[in-house]
Amino acid sequence: MMTQNLSFRQLAPDQLPLILQLLREAATAIQNKGLDQWNTWLQPTDDNISWLQAGLLNNEFFSVITGNQETAGMFRLSYSDLLYWGKQDKPAGYVHSLVVRKEFSGHNLGTTILRMIEAKLLEEGYHLLRLDCNAGNQWLCRYYESQGFTKAGQVKMPHALNNLYEKPLAGNYE
Repeated sequence: MMTQNLSFRQLAPDQLPLILQLLREAATAIQNKGLDQWNTWLQPTDDNISWLQAGLLNNEFFSVITGNQETAGMFRLSYSDLLYWGKQDKPAGYVHSLVVRKEFSGHNLGTTILRMIEAKLLEEGYHLLRLDCNAGNQWLCRYYESQGFTKAGQVKMPHALNNLYEKPLAGNYE
């Protein structure tokens, strides 16, 4: 399985079924670990679908493609996040829905994807990467901390209490 030469491909609005498939796969894998994070993606609500459609219309969803042209995962990258973070003074990139397909797990793909997102943001002049994660998923919280993210707060959402994480990127500023 080729995980080198990864690239990002912007997803179009007609690729909503692919996004739903990837989110369902991830939700099932998470559920199989005894966690209820992302259960909403097993049977998404109209609000969930609207959130996805808005991201697609804003060109925020990307698939992760291997050198063999396989879809290894996906993520959403936006440049504001009023829902989770509120209005912020420092410009940042915000990652949501980072998925690595089960058949590609165990190859440090999550780390590689995050590094590629960081490089993309730096090229675009951004010096801060933010994301959130279910506070009850201690494994994922530790993972993001091991990737250089620091906890910047918490936000209570209807489905969970989420930790907010941020990471200054090279060449950061005050």
